[in-house]
Amino acid sequence: MSLARREFLRNTALLSGGLVLAIHLPGCSKPQSVMPGGNLDANAWLKIGADNSITFLCGRSEMGQGVYTALPMLIAEELGVAVSRIKVEFAPAGEAYTNNLLGSQITGGSTSVRDAWEKLRKAGAQARVMLVGAAAEAWGVPANTCRVEEDGTIVSPHGKRFTFGDVAGAASKRPVPEDVPLRDPNEFKVIGTATKRLDTPAKVDGSAQYGIDVRLPDMLYAALAQPPTLGGKLVSFDDSAAKSMPGFKAAVKTASGVAVVADSWWRARKARDALKIRWEPGPNATLSNAAIFGGLERASRQEGKVARQEGDVASALKAAHRTITREYRLPLLAHATLEPQNCTADVRADRCDIYVPTQLQLIAQSTAAQAAGLKPEQVNVHTTFLGGGFGRRLDVDFIPAAVEASKAVGKPVKLLWTREDDTTHDTYRPPAFDTVTAGFDRDGRLTAFRLHLVGPSVTARLFPAAVEKTIDPFAIEAAANYPYDVPNILVDYVQHEIGIDVGYVRSVSHALNCFVVESFMDELAHESKKDPVEFRMGLLAKQPRYREVLRLATQEARYGSPPKGRTHGVAVMEGYGTYMAQVAEISLEGGKVKVHRIVCAVDCGQVVNPDTVVAQVESGIVFGLTSTLWGDIDVRNGRVQQTNFDTYRLLRMQEMPRIDTYLVDSREAPGGIGEPATALVAPAICNAIHVATGRRLRSLPLARHKLAWRST
Repeated sequence: MSLARREFLRNTALLSGGLVLAIHLPGCSKPQSVMPGGNLDANAWLKIGADNSITFLCGRSEMGQGVYTALPMLIAEELGVAVSRIKVEFAPAGEAYTNNLLGSQITGGSTSVRDAWEKLRKAGAQARVMLVGAAAEAWGVPANTCRVEEDGTIVSPHGKRFTFGDVAGAASKRPVPEDVPLRDPNEFKVIGTATKRLDTPAKVDGSAQYGIDVRLPDMLYAALAQPPTLGGKLVSFDDSAAKSMPGFKAAVKTASGVAVVADSWWRARKARDALKIRWEPGPNATLSNAAIFGGLERASRQEGKVARQEGDVASALKAAHRTITREYRLPLLAHATLEPQNCTADVRADRCDIYVPTQLQLIAQSTAAQAAGLKPEQVNVHTTFLGGGFGRRLDVDFIPAAVEASKAVGKPVKLLWTREDDTTHDTYRPPAFDTVTAGFDRDGRLTAFRLHLVGPSVTARLFPAAVEKTIDPFAIEAAANYPYDVPNILVDYVQHEIGIDVGYVRSVSHALNCFVVESFMDELAHESKKDPVEFRMGLLAKQPRYREVLRLATQEARYGSPPKGRTHGVAVMEGYGTYMAQVAEISLEGGKVKVHRIVCAVDCGQVVNPDTVVAQVESGIVFGLTSTLWGDIDVRNGRVQQTNFDTYRLLRMQEMPRIDTYLVDSREAPGGIGEPATALVAPAICNAIHVATGRRLRSLPLARHKLAWRST
């Protein structure tokens, strides 16, 4: 349409006076600015494409705990879009993705949401300010008059619209704002809502890539022969029989054993079994569980490093009217991830790519670089989904052999451990031998509490510099923060190494120390002739968050009034910034313990995705049930006796109790949720056993006491 000014005036003059026409005259109005093309890389985590895509680079590993959804929710909240608009990719290894709570690019310690809480919300807000600012400048309006719609559209006060992609290029020219306002929790639209997991569709249709799924062009496969004795060494090997087997390519001496490479994994495995190998058993040739626990018991006679000291415990115990001392033993445990350890490596002259389910990208990068003879910056880490982590993939012992094998044969190599490799060459949860003592005055008041912890240190092995001049913080969890109001408290720790590698296992020392503390608190209640909940509540007057979860759990479990033939046991703990109480409901059937129900009350501060929180509580309880009932690694002559799930027993579907989870509404900063529920299971169950039988268990698992229930 084109109208001359004269024609327009002539035609409109025919209309009666007072009628105003609202008409758009193309060519007469100011045209909407044409935005420059391009992408916006607002920060290390967030990319906005000219195609209107929104990509979040996830610097944490997804091993089932839900970060693939929870972390994008933090971005979406401040960016102003629906979380479904965000595409998630795993970030490369890089300092930009450092976990500030743990000091490296690491997924562990139930820290992912806690570390990201402000960091990722700020990242989303920065991008929103830049995008809206670019749009507002083009429209010539104040930025605060524009709004963002959840589909990624910016709307002006006059109804004009730009997509994020339209303004991404212009936004990229703007400075990244440092101080950006974050939404008040009362205004949250995404955070706190039940959100379907973004990784579920890919896991249902099979497109999600775990380490075990990786396929590369011309890829070969490797099986690894490792010393049967923990700490053993390779002396020599003869591969003459393997050379004549179908598909065999090479037998490569590695730092950890012999990697046999073939054109399929099964052929590699068969060829591995055909090797004739001489092993040096090393210093653990006679090591056994009896020797391990004998050493721990002897070490318990030493004074430890003080983790917490209030008042004068020694004087209080000396003056006490009555003292009680108990000893507790906790076993070695395997991680038992469903996906065995694996790594695919592609080593070239000037670079190396590893495709790996890891919780520790930067250390995986440097480890691969050392094995390949390259610089760390020449190694690209492609993080896959993890088929279970539980702390096992905080170790990198399964990476070097894959790199060494690929370098030797000049092709990509996927190295995969068998289940037997995994169970017999794990980095096991540390055992413990702990002594706890309490004193009462003549009026029955608890006046002194001493907890003496003894065990090896995982941190001293993995991060020695971190504990060179201080106590291992991951050995005193759920101990140094003993919550009960007692005037004299002493918690100390003796580091005693046992000759084999130990590793971080889900809930780390919380599970060890919570079992001791909460079992002992029940013993003290019994000695005081008080109900265990009443006894605890009386000592938690200054701990409102502890009291609330304990009140909620016992209320919902109908504590003290179980169904006929059943009994209740209770435990309470704070770990990872989360307060939690559990009530276990059990019965004895044929002299065996059957767990019918566990009620769990959770105060984890501000909840990001309640669906994930409930799922993680349930998952943690399953993990805790497995270890409580059957978890035990038996070392004889330096060799682990458990090899697969027939001898290292896991909980089965028909053995699963009912779990009821109740979340406390809170605006406190988020706490961790992936691990704490594991720690309370054992003391809650064992306390219920005492109510049922009068028998007090001070060691695990129940199978050792012939109490573990097995379904038929």
